[in-house]
Amino acid sequence: MKKITIFWWENNSHPICFFPSISCYNEESLKFQQLKSERGNFMNPRVRTTLIVIGVIVIIIYLSTGVYQVNPSQVALIKTFGKYTQTTGPGIHFHAPIPFQSHVIVDVQTVRKQEIGFRTVRAGEYVSKEDETLMLTADGNIVSVEAVVQFRVSDPIKFVFNVENPEALVKFTTESALRERIAKRTVDEILTAERDKVAYEVREIVQNILNHYDLGINVLNVLLQEVVPPAPVISAFDDVNNAKQDKERYINEALKYANDLIPKVEGEAKKIVLDAEGYAQQKVLEATGETQRFLSILNEYKKAPKITEARLKIETLEQVLPKAKTIIMLDKSQKITFLNLDNLIGGGSK
Repeated sequence: MKKITIFWWENNSHPICFFPSISCYNEESLKFQQLKSERGNFMNPRVRTTLIVIGVIVIIIYLSTGVYQVNPSQVALIKTFGKYTQTTGPGIHFHAPIPFQSHVIVDVQTVRKQEIGFRTVRAGEYVSKEDETLMLTADGNIVSVEAVVQFRVSDPIKFVFNVENPEALVKFTTESALRERIAKRTVDEILTAERDKVAYEVREIVQNILNHYDLGINVLNVLLQEVVPPAPVISAFDDVNNAKQDKERYINEALKYANDLIPKVEGEAKKIVLDAEGYAQQKVLEATGETQRFLSILNEYKKAPKITEARLKIETLEQVLPKAKTIIMLDKSQKITFLNLDNLIGGGSK
């Protein structure tokens, strides 16, 4: 059978047994004395003041969760019980503390970027992502493409509440559009003339897709940082490109030589034709003149044959004798005489 001890307090005396027939134990007496002491400390004014100060501090800290600052390039979206209610601009603001209201700060002026094919570790240091860089071209080749898409938030409400991770969506959309555009061109086109055109087309496609998603983003630029063959075959591509460059150089040199030579040859041919035409004209005029001269002599001969014959002989001798150095003469006795004009003139001796 268990013993039951019952106590009560009277004034500030020790605990007294309710029933005299039940024993009071010193151990229980000490325990109740301790409880009484703790009860008295709780009601102490100093303790009460300390608790009030702590409570006020906790309330101030709780209310301070509603104070927030918005920078010049940012806006704040206020949510009341999780639902958007208003937008605030730059400055220091206050809203009801959590869980009644909360805010989301969005930078709407800074140009953001997403990197495709590489990651920036720190300024001047980059890490390549081969699973993103390798892309297939229309002619079955593979190129390594590194790109950057730059964008700015145009509608912060749509940017925050319409999609869970908008920046990742921008990256995946750009990568998809880039692969689709590169797949429609050959490797030579991608590496040379079509590079800028591909970047422009990708920007237009990405902007249209993001507008369809109602994401509140304005795509500023798509920049192809590096477009090269994959590392294992880059030496073979270099050899091919060198051969093509040599081919172009030889063709250009041949065209230059042809452009240099053809005008000269055409000029010489034209000169020869003009000389031939001039010579033909000259001969025709000479022949015409000789014909007129012969006809005039013929007319004179018909009028006076002997005189004309003698005149012709004299004119012929006048043309021939100045050029002759030796003259052979045959007199009536059939004697042949040689006359050396140089000895007769004194221009030499024999």
